[in-house]
Amino acid sequence: MDYAGASLDEDTALICVALYRPWAVGVSYKVNDYFTYGVNSVGDPQLYRVVQAHTSQADWTPDSVPALYTPIGLTEEGYPVWSQPTGGHDAYNTGDIVQYNGKLYKSLIDGNVWSPDTYPQGWEEYTPDE
Repeated sequence: MDYAGASLDEDTALICVALYRPWAVGVSYKVNDYFTYGVNSVGDPQLYRVVQAHTSQADWTPDSVPALYTPIGLTEEGYPVWSQPTGGHDAYNTGDIVQYNGKLYKSLIDGNVWSPDTYPQGWEEYTPDE
């Protein structure tokens, strides 16, 4: 997609979510394209990143085909909200900090695709320096 938001990094994209077009059927998406689809838990447009190049179809919506899209989100403090990785391309790595069920956690391993509940050995609770 050729428009101003195409070159922004993920953190900046979240701040400028209004720059992104809504998801649509019949669009040729490239890896790392951003778009909006639906709303997040606070009622703002939900931002997604494309993880596999494809042309969208009516039955390949972002909420039903996670192998094609990764939802993007941050807490008010700027930490990413944990979302289930769909493979190695979006797995968490050593040192990545996420918010999960109201707490912050730091990944202790590379390629971490498990939640802190599912594989607690892969995470440690994290407290930012005040």
